[in-house]
Formats: sequence, structure tokens, C-alpha cells
Amino acid sequence: MTDALYQDALNTFTDLLEQAKRSPDPEPTAMTVATVGRDGRPAARTVLLKAFDERGFVFFTNFSSRKGRQLAANPQAALLFHWKHLREGVQVKIEGTVEPVSAAEADAYFASRPRGSQIGAWASLQSQPLASRELFDRRVADVEKRYEGQDVPRPPHWSGFRLVPERIEFWYGAQFRLHERQCYERIDGAWTQAMLYP
Repeated sequence: MTDALYQDALNTFTDLLEQAKRSPDPEPTAMTVATVGRDGRPAARTVLLKAFDERGFVFFTNFSSRKGRQLAANPQAALLFHWKHLREGVQVKIEGTVEPVSAAEADAYFASRPRGSQIGAWASLQSQPLASRELFDRRVADVEKRYEGQDVPRPPHWSGFRLVPERIEFWYGAQFRLHERQCYERIDGAWTQAMLYP
């Protein structure tokens, strides 16, 4: 059974995301994913949210990429959504532990991707040095030839992560920086809610 406060946070997120989808924002599901590797150095990049429910928030990636390697070494991450067209600006920060999605989930999502994106998942050695764009174009052409006339299978190094929330904060912008902040946090297994000073 989902904790009532956690469900309230998910409902608020759902409402805000639906508003963002109706706003001029060209990528309402875009979120910054922040990770930290074994060396303690942080890194951040923008990816797209592909699914969410009471189990967590899902994104897909190459597990050999920098973020994939960092999450394998330290499965703690933070997500940040910024919807500047809502109200005076809205941010949602979500922190928690990541876990791999199931193979069935990864297969289903990969099968739904455009063929060009499927080809790219095989051709790209994501985050590795690239000598020239021409080399990458040749790799793309090679993969296209390999799978000509057939479905492109999901690469073994390509899958998804689900971030299981431990903390969700809603930030609502206001004039004179008198912002509103609502924080939901799981402490000792139970969800709590509190307002925070801006």
C-alpha cells in the first residue's frame, strides 16, 4: 500500500507534469540527472523521463556511459525538473536510490523507439573519445547494414534505471524571491511533509 503522503507527492508531480505538457515548454519531460562517481566528483546531464509510478522515475541510457558507470559505482542520484512557463517558475527535485529496470521493461521501451535511435544505441560508444564524425557515421552505416530487413534487438549495454525516491521537493517561484517550498521526505520508512524557508 502506497503511503498517503507519498501518493500526495506523486499526484502533485502528475498535475504539474500535465500542466507542463500543455505549456510552451518544448521538452516537458526533460530532467537533469546528477550523479557522483567513486572519485566523489559530481556530474550532471539532461535526459528524458520515460515513465513514473509509485515504484519510481524511469530513464534509459547506455550502461557503459559516464552516468551508467557512476550509477553502477554509487547508485544515488538526484533529478531536477525546471518548468519556467508554470506560474513564476516551478522546480521539482527528486533524490533517491537507483536500480536497473527489468529486462522486459527495457525490451519493451527499446522496441518502441524510432529505428534510427535503435541503430544509434548500437553504433555509439557513449562517452568514449571519438576520433572523427566520419568514424561515427561509418559505425551507424555498419549497424544499419547488419540489421537491414530485420528488427533491431536491444544492445546488452543499453537499459534503464528507476530512481526510487527518498525526497521530493516542489519549488514554486514568487516575486521578490519569496518562493514556496514543499518537501516530502522518507525518514525511517515513513513519509513526512514540511514547508521550507525559500
